[in-house]
Amino acid sequence: MRIAILGATSQLGKDLTLSFMTGADELVLFARRPGAVTQWLESIGAPGRYQVADFDRFDQHDRFNAVINFVGVGDPAQAAAMGASIFDITLKFDELALTYVRAHPECRYIFFSSGAAYCSRFDQPVDASTRSLVAINQLRPEDWYSIAKLHAECRHRSLPELPIVDIRVFNYFSRTQDMTARFFITDTVRAIQSGKTLATSAENITRDYLGPDDFYQLVQRILNAQPANDVVDCYTKAPVEKLTLLSELQQRFGLKYRVTTDPAVINATGAKMHYYSTNRKAEAFGYTPTKNSLDNVLDELALVFSTGNGR
Repeated sequence: MRIAILGATSQLGKDLTLSFMTGADELVLFARRPGAVTQWLESIGAPGRYQVADFDRFDQHDRFNAVINFVGVGDPAQAAAMGASIFDITLKFDELALTYVRAHPECRYIFFSSGAAYCSRFDQPVDASTRSLVAINQLRPEDWYSIAKLHAECRHRSLPELPIVDIRVFNYFSRTQDMTARFFITDTVRAIQSGKTLATSAENITRDYLGPDDFYQLVQRILNAQPANDVVDCYTKAPVEKLTLLSELQQRFGLKYRVTTDPAVINATGAKMHYYSTNRKAEAFGYTPTKNSLDNVLDELALVFSTGNGR
């Protein structure tokens, strides 16, 4: 396949590119900062492996079998700083991809959405029957990201004749992660690296951390299945509770932590107690996860601490 990657500097975009290197697919990596992509390829020992280009080079005259759109925000602190501009960014690059797919309806389009698109409080995990809830008369800045993703999904479902699959990512962790990002899991890694004590709330949140191998499997299943206009949720064999994860990290990697009532937590998309899905629609594409959430984190962290933040 010849595949266009939009947003090649993103965490997921880079990890998927690494996974594709094990095969023969031809990638073209598009980014707002193509120089950063070129430097990254050099840093992993793959200079010139794939063509790198600015978004201005992406047009209808090139031929692709698939377009994969990663453009968006991957860090809660960054999302909070961007505010309402997330609407414009999401729409701009989604329309870029849609314009191409309208001209080439045989081309597959994978759009990376988010579990936040459910616009749910996540008091319980979401499932196939969950309704998206928007407090339309009390909209808040932490709603912008969720609504931007929901809006994109609505646009895609309004084009049933086009092969568009949205993938909702809930939580993801890999050895190549930017450990300076403000996620609970990266805060934990920094505490292990520094030897400092992690301060965490008493809320025993539940998360489902997808790893790079099953992430790649899911994308490949969708690319190789019959064309469809649909949406799937990411999931592993099983999620993990925070206190279980912290206990394992304490035993395996010497993490020190304490429970605190300090409310100073960055949460750009709202608090979520059970931020994961039991919606198994991805099974219809042939996806079967190989690991659970805890094993994904432990296996990737073992590689972080044995080889550094590389892959």
